[in-house]
Amino acid sequence: MALDLDLFISDCADVVNESAPTKAVREIVARAVSEPTALQQTLGIPTRAEIQRLHVSEELTILNVIWAPGMTLMPHNHNMWAVIGVYGGREDNIFWRRCRNNPHGLIEAAGAKSLGPREVHPLGQDIIHSVTNPTSQFTGAIHVYGGDFFNVERSEWDPERLEEHPYNLEKNLDIFERANAIWAQGEDRT
Repeated sequence: MALDLDLFISDCADVVNESAPTKAVREIVARAVSEPTALQQTLGIPTRAEIQRLHVSEELTILNVIWAPGMTLMPHNHNMWAVIGVYGGREDNIFWRRCRNNPHGLIEAAGAKSLGPREVHPLGQDIIHSVTNPTSQFTGAIHVYGGDFFNVERSEWDPERLEEHPYNLEKNLDIFERANAIWAQGEDRT
């Protein structure tokens, strides 16, 4: 049976103002990704890298994020809590922290978490992470954010120098399109 997307969105919206919204949303996302086939019946089987906007408001953003094989997104923050639930493929997260006593906003690696199908992980408001799909298949994940993901000031870090810059949404969306072009050309396939 397909996931009722309207009910899923409503359930997330109902708990977003609770005292522990991340915990409540984590449970809702865990239920949704526990049945990957039902989720794919609703959202489709991932075939191209993209960010599908399922719900966007000032208090809540719900996205279907699809990563192309081998795709990587540079370190970035959200400046809001998030919950990630994978329903197909794999999403490898490297967590970063700001270097102490550094005026240039440099970061250093602080940990990692690999998420596979049916796995869910919350991210705190101050988390900095980068994401890679290490597999040869598309990865599908539900991302729920405690705010308007597209209209909040945040940062990204240059992957080589690890220097902080303002987040550039258009540049990041272009990374998804470039990943599709590479996939379509048959490059980087294993």
